[in-house]
Amino acid sequence: MRSPIASAVLHRLVAIMGHQNAVVIPQKTLAKLVGCNERSIRNAMNILESERWIQVIQIGPRGTVNAYVVNDQVAWGEKREHLPRLSVFSAAIVADEEDQSEYTLLPGTLRRIPALYPGEAQLPTGEGEDPPSQPALPGMEPDLPARQMDIEDYTG
Repeated sequence: MRSPIASAVLHRLVAIMGHQNAVVIPQKTLAKLVGCNERSIRNAMNILESERWIQVIQIGPRGTVNAYVVNDQVAWGEKREHLPRLSVFSAAIVADEEDQSEYTLLPGTLRRIPALYPGEAQLPTGEGEDPPSQPALPGMEPDLPARQMDIEDYTG
């Protein structure tokens, strides 16, 4: 490899990715881990990609957050012309605390999604809504229940 920084970046990616063969990491965070500036990371990525050490899959619109796949044969299981232009793979995702919003860093719990076990059914709870009300269709007014009375019922 022609660049010591590119070699250091590749070693860092391999150390982070574990068995997934891919890692998602911002270039800013990778620069911090390797101990260089972001421009050096961009140059190293260009070298690694041009020498076919890694495949770079852009995640965001700016290109500063990417998925780096070390062995593209793992991510692409068949010829690319037969695939949609999507790649599905597992990746280790590295996020720096400095890049997160205050809301993300607040301690707290997320809402739990209830789980149903086999044979269980979800039951609605709470007050619910009023039943829908709509007028009868013209000419289709319902007959109200009533007693039919004869004239004899009035006279006795």
